[in-house]
Amino acid sequence: QVQLAESGGGLVQAGGSLRLSCAASGSIGSINRMAWYRQAPGKQRELVAQTISGGNTNYADSVKGRFTISRDNAKNTVYLQMNSLKPEDTAVYYCNAYLRRTGFWQLADYWGQGTQVTVSS
Repeated sequence: QVQLAESGGGLVQAGGSLRLSCAASGSIGSINRMAWYRQAPGKQRELVAQTISGGNTNYADSVKGRFTISRDNAKNTVYLQMNSLKPEDTAVYYCNAYLRRTGFWQLADYWGQGTQVTVSS
């Protein structure tokens, strides 16, 4: 089995910063991609940022220049540094990993339980 454990959410004032962490554990063979998604009340889940093996990163337009995704391959951990937070960043943030389990050849998506980020104006 594979588990994704998120931490770092909370309440912050507009203009502040938070850092989210997500550690993948279990029978992991290789990780192709790690990403952060978010879902605000009444809205669909959206991709915030992703990092792909090889170092490529992508960001939603709404967070470019404010958020930075990084990955520690040795720890199977992905981070999301969020600066200059805005009230519209308020959402539940989910960690996602697209990986291959040990002993399996196919890749599959795994999700964390989500962590709440609330930005007050």
